[in-house]
Amino acid sequence: MAKLKVAVIFGGKSNEHDVSVVSAAHVIRSISANSDRYEIICIGITKKGHWVRFMGSVEDIENGSWAENPDNAACIFSPDPVHRGFIQLENDGSYTNIKVDAVFPVLHGKNGEDGTIQGIFQMAEIPFVGCDLLSSACCMDKDVTHTILEAHGIRTAKWISMIYRDMKQLDEKCAQMEKELGYPMYVKPANCGSSVGISKAHNYDELKAGIKAAFSHDQKVVVEQGIVGIELECAVMGNDEPFASTVGEIAAANEFYDYDAKYNNADSKTYIPARVSEDKINEVREAAVKAFKAMGCEGLARCDFFLSDKGEVILNEINTLPGHTKISMYPKLMEHAGISYAEQEDRLIKLALDRSEVDYE
Repeated sequence: MAKLKVAVIFGGKSNEHDVSVVSAAHVIRSISANSDRYEIICIGITKKGHWVRFMGSVEDIENGSWAENPDNAACIFSPDPVHRGFIQLENDGSYTNIKVDAVFPVLHGKNGEDGTIQGIFQMAEIPFVGCDLLSSACCMDKDVTHTILEAHGIRTAKWISMIYRDMKQLDEKCAQMEKELGYPMYVKPANCGSSVGISKAHNYDELKAGIKAAFSHDQKVVVEQGIVGIELECAVMGNDEPFASTVGEIAAANEFYDYDAKYNNADSKTYIPARVSEDKINEVREAAVKAFKAMGCEGLARCDFFLSDKGEVILNEINTLPGHTKISMYPKLMEHAGISYAEQEDRLIKLALDRSEVDYE
């Protein structure tokens, strides 16, 4: 049987570019463990948004030097189903059509997991790992996520959203938040991941400053009621019949699990399984699958929760392209379930092909 050509796309213009390349290195190594089945095509998107075919080492992807490789070839992704992949631009002015069987987007943040690139894949009729345009967009926008989950009876923190023009009434909005939410509050850009731009407000001045800072990352901001409790995460995989891993616990080194605590502070710790009762683990797992289905997710997602000091399971957010670094919770949770890194990527590619009714065998 001919090998399946899988394009792994990484990098991007978002503020999560550096996390993406580390995740991509993990994914490429994991897929490479099934080298008898897959041929990998590496496509990098630079911080300026240039697309290139990269043919160097995975180590250069991981350390960020890939973008300067002199052998990089400019390429574009074609939305035309006839091309089934990429157009590589040659130095002599000609071009080469690089056809692929599936795409594995290892992109975090804007233009990577917000439905933007997923829409192009759908136009091109190429199978791709992860959620489709609509579910990606809905999960990326924290305001929309709250609204949909609330409609399905899934508990989330109380929240108030703002768009940029509401800054004209910032004092009034802050007064409303103080009245309806109370301190502490979490201020979040509506469409960022990896906890980028998030701050915790303990008073009026911190609330205003946090809102202004969040607007530097997005045109919509969500302010949530602070939840006192334990941070939990659950990995979900599947299409029509998704399954949930056990539950992991986050013990953040910082006041909350922000970008620095996730990727830079060695004092942050994770526990698998979480140090909570089996009943609560099962409750979180059930809520994760329910939320996954409610949001229309397919392939994979990581569902993040709080277990409040009152014992309430409260969903925080859903990440449709969770990190795949060596310290990321999603692959570690699935590994705990007995699914090796190589098998995880194999299953995710198969789920993408199954959804597109492509003959996998």
